[in-house]
Amino acid sequence: MNSQNECLGRRIRVALVGGGGDGFIGKVHAIASTMDRRAELVAGALSSNPETARTSAVAMGIGKERGYESFEALIAGELACDESERIDLVAIATPNHTHYPFASAALKAGFHVVCDKPLTTKLTDAEALASEVHTTGKILALTHNYSGYPLIRQARAMVASGEIGDVIAVRVEYLQGWKQLQTTGTPKRGAWKSNPELAGPAGTMADVGTHAFHLARYVTCFQPERLTCHMRQFCDESLDDYGLVTLSGAGGPLMSVCVSQVSHGRLNDLRIDVDGTKGAISWRQEEPNSLIVRRQGQPLQVYERHPAAEHMHDAERSACRIPPGHPEAFYEAFANIYCGVYDDIVSLAASRPLQQNYPTVQDGVEGVKFIERCVQSAAADAEWVEF
Repeated sequence: MNSQNECLGRRIRVALVGGGGDGFIGKVHAIASTMDRRAELVAGALSSNPETARTSAVAMGIGKERGYESFEALIAGELACDESERIDLVAIATPNHTHYPFASAALKAGFHVVCDKPLTTKLTDAEALASEVHTTGKILALTHNYSGYPLIRQARAMVASGEIGDVIAVRVEYLQGWKQLQTTGTPKRGAWKSNPELAGPAGTMADVGTHAFHLARYVTCFQPERLTCHMRQFCDESLDDYGLVTLSGAGGPLMSVCVSQVSHGRLNDLRIDVDGTKGAISWRQEEPNSLIVRRQGQPLQVYERHPAAEHMHDAERSACRIPPGHPEAFYEAFANIYCGVYDDIVSLAASRPLQQNYPTVQDGVEGVKFIERCVQSAAADAEWVEF
């Protein structure tokens, strides 16, 4: 048992919903949720296909009796378990349209929730989940995992401490090119993400645009007041695959968001630039262990992930696991979201205030609002709309 769980006297018990078969994100949840030995994956409903659910449970080391064939069976089965064995948390790694019913049912059953983005496909459902979190007293975290990178937490601390002055502009882009690789007549990767009934009203803007929007707000605490958005479909699909957004913030700062899944040669090119009155910072997800710092009249500085360095903030140090020079990246950042959730599960057990060192249900509400406002603006030829 990890010493950080001492007041519980055991590891936190996790159930995973979705992510079976050859899915990518479910395996990330399985690894990240257990990386620090604070939790164990003990149950799952890993696919809507019963056979895939069973075989995937075996592959993930879940016992036969707790490898459920449906989400409903998982909830019923876990409620029937003795409290000493029952799960504490449900991790949801399923298509967007299931997020609301699954998260709502898990909260009402008394379980904490970690949910993939976007929180829901409708703003009214997101707001309902926020109300249910308040009513149940349970935790709901969203896996905007880029906020878990050590140097993103360093950037946030630098902005908050005034090291680059007042923020005047934020530029963030998330560029991918995988949709250009798909040929006609072959099964499409993530096909559900282009189906409005499963993905909701947006495609790329919901898939990676919500990550970009959250990252910008996490680093800068940007408060949007209104936005204008262009969305395009360059591939033969029902939903957008490219988008440009400009947001005007409280007090005058601007934010620009560019997202694409049709940019040739781009893999997961997420980057953020923040301009302040005293300096600027830049970070790129494909080079996650470096943070570029620029100050007027001074040489360019490169801050490298270094938990022992005096110039680094505690937020960076607490997000690191290994010595500097060894890269930490996607899995570790994802695990940092889980660690924040585990910290608050322990805090609840000890009657201590929550720290909420993870994307909260309110962040999820703001993300769904961002999607809806973008769709509204794009449908009106990029008309400015109130946020």
